[in-house]
Amino acid sequence: MGYGQESFRSITRSYYRGAAGALLVYDITRRETFNHLTSWLEEARQHANANMTVMLIGNKCDLSHRRAVSTEEGEQFAREHGLIFMEASAKTAQNVEEAFLSTASKIYKKIQDGVIDISNESYGIKIGHVSQASSFGGRDGSASQPGGCCS
Repeated sequence: MGYGQESFRSITRSYYRGAAGALLVYDITRRETFNHLTSWLEEARQHANANMTVMLIGNKCDLSHRRAVSTEEGEQFAREHGLIFMEASAKTAQNVEEAFLSTASKIYKKIQDGVIDISNESYGIKIGHVSQASSFGGRDGSASQPGGCCS
């Protein structure tokens, strides 16, 4: 591992603390990025809350003709490690919004089920003024009413 990557890893460790969710992204056209997923996931789980939601994203699905990692391999890795899985393209925006919404929805469900204690900030959730429990927001990510948790 080069200096730049080690330096990046030391910075990212501080971001894991207090994170309710994480997006673990690999490049479907570069197998080595997929091969490093286990170490990145171990590091995230070592430094984060045990209930952190992790979304695995196979990026660059617009370049499927250059695919080095199959969709099935991504699905299997996600299944084996209890992750949500999706392929996306940052270039075309395919499934980008869906990845964030799916991750947020899973976190919200954990809050509703009592898995995440919103009164404990170590879970990464800070609650502001909330007018209704249903003010999670609309499709565009905005709060459904002024003064909701996302305003």
